[in-house]
Amino acid sequence: GEQPQNMDQFIKLNTNESPYPPSPAVTAAVSREAGRLNLYNDPTCTALCQAAADLWGVKPENVLPTNGSDETLFFAFLTFCDEKRPAAFPDITYGFYSVFTELLHIPTHVIPLREDFTIAPEDYIGLHENIVIANPNAQTGIALPVAQIEEIVRSNPDNVVVVDEAYVDFGAESCVPLIRKYDNLLVTQTFSKSRSLAGARLGFAIGCEALIRDLNTIKYSIHPYNVNRMTQAAGCAAIDDDGYYRKNAGTIMETREYTAQALKALGFSVLPSRANFLFARHPGISGLDLYTDLKKRGVLVRHFAKDRIGAFVRITIGTREQMDILLKNFVGYHLMSMLKL
Repeated sequence: GEQPQNMDQFIKLNTNESPYPPSPAVTAAVSREAGRLNLYNDPTCTALCQAAADLWGVKPENVLPTNGSDETLFFAFLTFCDEKRPAAFPDITYGFYSVFTELLHIPTHVIPLREDFTIAPEDYIGLHENIVIANPNAQTGIALPVAQIEEIVRSNPDNVVVVDEAYVDFGAESCVPLIRKYDNLLVTQTFSKSRSLAGARLGFAIGCEALIRDLNTIKYSIHPYNVNRMTQAAGCAAIDDDGYYRKNAGTIMETREYTAQALKALGFSVLPSRANFLFARHPGISGLDLYTDLKKRGVLVRHFAKDRIGAFVRITIGTREQMDILLKNFVGYHLMSMLKL
């Protein structure tokens, strides 16, 4: 997604960031650590691991903090996959999965989504390959029930199943409790979306102790000080102020439903999202035209020039005021298109 340098020119609804700032407790914690930047940070992230373990109801040994969940995913591909151990994932999903497999020369098994853009669980049951599933899925926002993911995990006992839960806090159910039952399940989460720390880069791997030990072997071989001092402090404070973030996530979900209904009234088809974005298309306007025209009007959304999804735009949920501006622009563009016809 574009990262414009002059933010005053745009309403930025293209990279799924939170529209709300970190809590005051996070800002204060970061300020306290800023004066200690002459010292190395704790490579074991002891306080952060304990806080995260308390949050998710697991042990600190089940948690690995990372430099964003992208680092978690990279460590997982590097640790569990190679030329003889392929990775399977959907054809429409988070784009970094294919980037990592290409970089690491890992064979891939790309499995098409159904026509309605849902994941077909039966395509992954008994696959006997390492599997990566974003739940809710990027770019669609559609979530699988945990029971269906559990069946995938159960049916592939000799392979690692990675469940990428970047958007789970916006209405989906987490698979974290399943790590107590399955030693081949690795869950990844991020504080970039619901916890307003996209710029701090903080992610987590959550799994059985053996999987976390394997990932730590990679971490300490590549990037032992991967989570900096201020980000560790920010993460602990964000967990302590959990109510602030849960409230913001609830507001984003309400705004998402408001926006979805308004888009449908304008003739858009909108996929059922459990993320902090909507994936929408209009039968009379191409996705590229929508993206281009909105950008000219100062609103950034995301367009993917790919088969099957080129007609869509992905719209991050901002504040209610930001979404009203987006909708007014859609109304204006729609009316202009009708007049041209």
